Amino acid sequence: MPRARKPVNDTVRIAMWSGPRNISTAMMRAWENRSDCAVIDEPFYAHYLAETGLDHPARDAVIESGETSWRKVVETLTGPAPGGKHVFYQKHMAHHLLDHIDHDWIEGLHNILLIRDPVEVISSYTKARDEVTPEDIGLPQQVELFEELTEAKGKPPTVIDAGDFLKAPEAYLRAICEDVGVPFMDCMLTWPSGPRDTDGVWAPHWYGQVQQSTGFHHPRPPGKRPELTGEAAETAEICREYYDQLHAARFVIPDASR
Repeated sequence: MPRARKPVNDTVRIAMWSGPRNISTAMMRAWENRSDCAVIDEPFYAHYLAETGLDHPARDAVIESGETSWRKVVETLTGPAPGGKHVFYQKHMAHHLLDHIDHDWIEGLHNILLIRDPVEVISSYTKARDEVTPEDIGLPQQVELFEELTEAKGKPPTVIDAGDFLKAPEAYLRAICEDVGVPFMDCMLTWPSGPRDTDGVWAPHWYGQVQQSTGFHHPRPPGKRPELTGEAAETAEICREYYDQLHAARFVIPDASR
């Protein structure tokens, strides 16, 4: 199999590897609000649906509007940022990175894993789809990517927990900006409500809340944690081991929420 090329210019490429029903779209809003940043929304989604045959909302439209060749997707991700911008923010779903996709190019990016408590994720996910597996929410794939990048780079990639982040968005955004080598901008904390041209065609099915937002929402109070039953609860329990492994390695800003 031919290997995908690694990035060669000075564009700052940030790959945020998340699972669904996280704060990934709000995070994309924050970066898109920067004048120096271009964003791309789940570029492997069309390839993922075409290869797996899964029936997701707007499946046909996603495949028709997206790129189904993973190699061409990688060329885009490692090429010039849209609009000649200096920063290229890439919102990825970890489960879209199917086994046959070459990973060499990933090492040349600033990789961040964005995690969220699986009970929270599954509670939200099952409002749109009747069934959910651990692979659907990406935690097993995030663990694989974490271990792969740790071995390849000699140090673990940054892991951010959504629960931590939402308690202190500015502190965490400042830390992320410092880590990738770009200045923090206040405009990352608030943005205009409404849809974006950069939103995927699946946005009407998944982005209702974030399209109404103008900033990061407050985390759910501890006493309001959702309760799962049946297969959803079983799936969350399976995911707990993966989540706990990443949670233990997460980046924490002490007293950031005070």
